[in-house]
Amino acid sequence: MILSSLIFLPIIGMIIVMLMPKEKEDLIKYVAVGISVIPMVISFWLTYDYFVNFSGSAAMAYMEGPYAWIPSLNVNYHLGVDGISVPMLFLTGLLSTISLIASFSIKFRVKEYFAFFLLLEAGMMGVFVALDFFLFYVFWEIMLVPMYFLIGVWGGPRKEYASIKFFLYTLFGSIFMLVAILIMYFTSDPHTLNMLELVEHGGTLSHTLQMTCFIFFFIAFAIKVPVWPFHTWLPDAHVQAPTAVSVILAGVLLKMGTYAMLRINWPMFPDALQTLSFWIAVLGVIGIIYGALVSLAQTDLKKLVAYSSVSHMGYCMLALAAYGSVTAMAGVLFQMISHGLITGALFLMVGVLYDRAHTREISAFGGLGSKLPVYTALMLMFSMAALGLPGMSGFVSEFMIFVGAFSVLNQYLVGIAVLGVVLGAAYMLRMFQNVFLGEFNMAKWGGLTDINGRELLTVVPLAILTLAVGIYPKSLSDLMSATLENLVQIMSR
Repeated sequence: MILSSLIFLPIIGMIIVMLMPKEKEDLIKYVAVGISVIPMVISFWLTYDYFVNFSGSAAMAYMEGPYAWIPSLNVNYHLGVDGISVPMLFLTGLLSTISLIASFSIKFRVKEYFAFFLLLEAGMMGVFVALDFFLFYVFWEIMLVPMYFLIGVWGGPRKEYASIKFFLYTLFGSIFMLVAILIMYFTSDPHTLNMLELVEHGGTLSHTLQMTCFIFFFIAFAIKVPVWPFHTWLPDAHVQAPTAVSVILAGVLLKMGTYAMLRINWPMFPDALQTLSFWIAVLGVIGIIYGALVSLAQTDLKKLVAYSSVSHMGYCMLALAAYGSVTAMAGVLFQMISHGLITGALFLMVGVLYDRAHTREISAFGGLGSKLPVYTALMLMFSMAALGLPGMSGFVSEFMIFVGAFSVLNQYLVGIAVLGVVLGAAYMLRMFQNVFLGEFNMAKWGGLTDINGRELLTVVPLAILTLAVGIYPKSLSDLMSATLENLVQIMSR
């Protein structure tokens, strides 16, 4: 029942928090973090045990079920993990706990905030372990509710607009996903929602049905990634969301789109994938260049990091289009993990500065390096990681993506995508120069204090992992290599 515990422990925690007196704000915070630590530790152990005992196998591990849930519809409670989902559980467990620690500055309706956050964690864990489409859809939709309220109640000045836009975009995509699920259900004989069985069934569908289901699923998942031109909800949501919610949004929720593509679209509909792969690569390249150019024009620190996510997730789409290359598929997983660590850390760092200065305008600062040495050193490290400096996780993922994509895709297209690296260096270095170098305004910012112990607790683990993956990527590669090789074989059938 180890996988079920990842889902139900946060739900139990949410219930406990909701039953606590709202006046006990400090106790609520510590209880929520304490409960979140348990699934985090479980996800760490799961990753270690999978690496030791299952990394050489492509089969699902720690299977639970299928247990009959709605027998009349053949809906089952069915969970399992493989080399794709285990790293995502690790990332979810880590970032959820870190985000809750980062939320200690919340003063308004504390009980409701931490309860919603625990429900969000349960939904995220559920998506990565579900092997039944009904269950997958339930968890996918569960996440909408807490995220809507976390942005809409605790967000910035335009929080209502941002939360409604996020909700409507995702709900719009979910409608397409539901139709595709129903098509898969009614064309299977006997009718089933078992995702493992439907991988085999999808390849037997006519080309028209494959194209229809692939496009419907793609729209749902592309909105979550977000793929250009479905990206417009992301900057609004990021800028208006509280810091910790931005961390989860960038670190985990965006990865659900690419994870779902790897789990559902790509292996289920190989003919449609072959037909559309070039256009998927085009969307990826547009996202890379567009996101980088818009980041270059930003004056708000948080918006810069938000638009950089559009660019970085474009690399994932480019690699996903190169479905015949194991190296490219590994690059997708590396980029998902790397982006979660680096961008999550950047949002935390922006939040640290905003809590002190109450502004995120790049032009308002200058020379902070002389006043905040520890903060500056960490910001420099994460900025270098984001632009792909060798020795850090961002370099490994981008290198694997370019090598894999260049061997399979249109080489001119990949060449254009490489420009994203140059643009990425431009906007990150411009930001660092304007905020941390130059003359320090003592009269305006003389009262600023350096990063404190609680804030260090949230970013130091991300710094360690960013370096660990960059220096020794073999550990993560070994974890997922068997699953990815099997996935490439299925997609190439």
